[in-house]
Amino acid sequence: MFSELLREDQSRSPEQRPRPERSRTDCPILLTQRLVLRAPHEDDIDALAHLANNANIATMVARMPHPYTIADAADFVRRTKAGAIGKCVYAITKADNGAFIGCCGVEPQEDGRTVELGYWLGEPYWNQGYATEAAQGLTDMVFRTRDVDQIDARCRVMNIPSRRVIQKCGFQFQATGMVQSLAVGGMVSVEWYRLDRRTWVSLKSWGNIG
Repeated sequence: MFSELLREDQSRSPEQRPRPERSRTDCPILLTQRLVLRAPHEDDIDALAHLANNANIATMVARMPHPYTIADAADFVRRTKAGAIGKCVYAITKADNGAFIGCCGVEPQEDGRTVELGYWLGEPYWNQGYATEAAQGLTDMVFRTRDVDQIDARCRVMNIPSRRVIQKCGFQFQATGMVQSLAVGGMVSVEWYRLDRRTWVSLKSWGNIG
């Protein structure tokens, strides 16, 4: 239950330099029925490395390496703090005990009117509705606090659970395409979905989502 586009850019080119520290004041902590979505921090590194070091996840998330090491997790946390991975990246944690269970985020697109949604969960937490809950919470935050027209999401064609999450959140199919997968080492087929603001407002008013 995770999409392609939580973009962990793990290229680590020597020419790349960390971006300046950016404020996350526009990325508020999000509370859902069972989850708390907050900024990743150093205490998440061990759990992040443990859960993300899974080929079943890496082959479905476009830019996650496999194997996934402690060093990868530490670099991910550092880069989220520096604002180098998307605009808002969240650790997905359980509200009852604070356990780290995955990540989600949104990334602005070049047109300035669209953001892209991505998410992944550790395998022990699949099939319990957590991905849908996190994706809906993040989608609601975007439309309530951002001046954007639509949110995009993609999943691998073979990733039926992720497709169901996207559809439960009200996204509508747009097209198929190809993206580069770091773990696979080549191009993979994906489906592209979109949720526009007008559809989101209608679904919320009808009580069909959230």
